[in-house]
Amino acid sequence: MNAAFSRSWKHAVVTGGAGFVGSHLCTALLDSGAAVTCVDDFTTGRPENISGLRDRPGFELVRASVCEPFTVDRPPDLVLHFASPASPADYLRLPLHTMETGSLGTRNALALAHESGARFLLASTSEVYGDPQQHPQNERYRGNVNPVGPRSVYDEAKRFGEALTTAQADAHGTDTGIVRLFNTYGPRMRGHDGRAVPTFISQALAGEPLTVTGDGHQTRSLCYVDDTVRGILAAAAHGLRGPVNIGNPTEITMLDLARLVVELTGSTSEVRFIERPTDDPAVRCPDITLARDKLEWEPRVSAEEGLLRTIDWFRAHTD
Repeated sequence: MNAAFSRSWKHAVVTGGAGFVGSHLCTALLDSGAAVTCVDDFTTGRPENISGLRDRPGFELVRASVCEPFTVDRPPDLVLHFASPASPADYLRLPLHTMETGSLGTRNALALAHESGARFLLASTSEVYGDPQQHPQNERYRGNVNPVGPRSVYDEAKRFGEALTTAQADAHGTDTGIVRLFNTYGPRMRGHDGRAVPTFISQALAGEPLTVTGDGHQTRSLCYVDDTVRGILAAAAHGLRGPVNIGNPTEITMLDLARLVVELTGSTSEVRFIERPTDDPAVRCPDITLARDKLEWEPRVSAEEGLLRTIDWFRAHTD
């Protein structure tokens, strides 16, 4: 067995477990044989994301805010801290909650892990690189972030979470790790959360114009959620401490993405250009050398395949 996947878990706590990525993590952990406690206050998570898990043996839901100290029925051996508004629509609507989740929430999740002797993994983000001046971005790059811009509530919450996680490990020896996720997409995303893939798919299926910001030449690197989950669990099992990029190194422009979604949905929608948001990154692409070398991980699902799976899910579900 691949060494990065050789560690198994008896009981995992997933904060934000009713969210997009969190719910996929809960499913994968249950499938691996672990008991899973999902901690979520449903500020942005959705009950339907975990509806298929509620009756599965080993699954428990704790409805609680991580911004307050919380408890679970029995000590975990893994804590995955994924609670946070993650889409522009959410963190711009909930700026203080976003920062509290990244600070107080991270502190409380770290406390649970430390008291339980558990492995702790922080979900950070490519947003810590801001509008990068280094391309592609490796984990040594310190970023180019506007600390008072509209996106700063999310960027800085994650940067603080990384600093707090590092300080906890240094001061108390807690077993910690950090994953920086790049533009994950897939089933269970909300159609109008402000991210490109669900927005374009929802618009195409409705026959509406696809709204591309700016001239559409800005790039993103899209990683299908199944690949992201594999990378997260590999990082948890490996024991790697420092930040590690989990993302797809294949770039696509937003204009090309919009055209691809139109093609794959068979839509007659046209592209309409709108104003580009403040501090919107011009490029975004991970250097995944560390993940390949240490975790033996890289994405497997192509953009076309992942988008088709996501489109099928959106056809079957209303937002």
